[in-house]
Amino acid sequence: MLPLLDGLRLPTTKVLLTTESFASRVFPPLACSLATAFLVLLPGTQPVRIVLWPITASLAFRAATSLDMSMEQPELAFLNIQLQISMFLIVARTLEWTVQTKPFVRTARPSSTDVPKRNLVLDTIDLVCNLRGCGWDWSQGLYIPPETHPTSSRLAFATSVLVSGLKHLFLSGVIHSAMKSFSPDTFGSLDGGTIFDDSLPPHLRYLRSSIIATLYAFNIYSLLQVGYEITVVICVLILRQHPDQCPPSFDSPWCATSLREFWSRRWHQWFRRMFIFFGGNPLYLLFGRIGGVMGAFLVSGFIHHLVLLPFDPSSEMWRMMLPFGMMGIGMVIERAVAGNKTGGWMGWVWTMCWLVLWGNVMVDGCARTGTLGGSNVFDSATPVRQPIERLVRTFDEYLHAIGRKP
Repeated sequence: MLPLLDGLRLPTTKVLLTTESFASRVFPPLACSLATAFLVLLPGTQPVRIVLWPITASLAFRAATSLDMSMEQPELAFLNIQLQISMFLIVARTLEWTVQTKPFVRTARPSSTDVPKRNLVLDTIDLVCNLRGCGWDWSQGLYIPPETHPTSSRLAFATSVLVSGLKHLFLSGVIHSAMKSFSPDTFGSLDGGTIFDDSLPPHLRYLRSSIIATLYAFNIYSLLQVGYEITVVICVLILRQHPDQCPPSFDSPWCATSLREFWSRRWHQWFRRMFIFFGGNPLYLLFGRIGGVMGAFLVSGFIHHLVLLPFDPSSEMWRMMLPFGMMGIGMVIERAVAGNKTGGWMGWVWTMCWLVLWGNVMVDGCARTGTLGGSNVFDSATPVRQPIERLVRTFDEYLHAIGRKP
């Protein structure tokens, strides 16, 4: 009993990443997550899951707050963020699995040469790794983007995905370098700063901040694509998953002609279930459809705020809650004005304007914490980094020169 209590005791100091510290801090909550996922596939296991969840939550909190993945190097602080997000996901998802009264059912299984019969071990692993719920009964209403890679064979599929990943890897390096070059001493550094330049007149100030916000959005898109596509290659070639099990995450977000289309179809749906479970469903019961929409976006804003706290504990919550809340309000306005008929070029203009408007607030909140100035391992490997930096600085000097003219 004493070793168990020692393992659950909350830490007072952080330990550096080693094989031993990783095994003692990260593996226990991961093992609890796998155990809960296994149990939620079986009937009559809810009492066991109820007992297990507090232990899982305590171990996950311990891992998130006691392990220094960055090895005390500020430029690697993003590794701590990834650990904390992973532990938060474990706590949130196991809570949902704990309150589930009926076993989850896998409705779609690998095709072709794969064995179609039920395998609890493989189903458990799939449930833990499958954030969107592709092929599960709990993902009703989930939109799956059309496949753009060849599926004639695993090798052809993985090769195409790898090429796409390398393309997004290159783009992320280019965009990140361009973004930081606008102000390398403020938001382009770990110290952080605002994207709004008060030395410029309002029209140029917001043109500049909107360009920065747009670059940040494409940088996030590229980084998420890189991470997902590398994972897909590993799953298909090494774990022998079928390409059908790895559908695309994005569907050309820049083509959205409504806010509803952007957030429910074209942007990734990795955390859709969590937003609905913690925010959409409770507020839907209280305030109906509008409450459901607002609840999902407010939970999203809160989680994004939590992500920023390790960078800057003094980060203000409203800087994430406001822009994400306004996305919900925008969807409510959109439905009230046009119903489900928003579309065409007018719908595209409306969607992009609303996204950029509140994206300015969102990105400014991130920039103030220093997240835009963090190190990107792809920056130095980008062959066009220096020309891009010169081009951006020349453009920024041009904006300031225009702003100084009477």
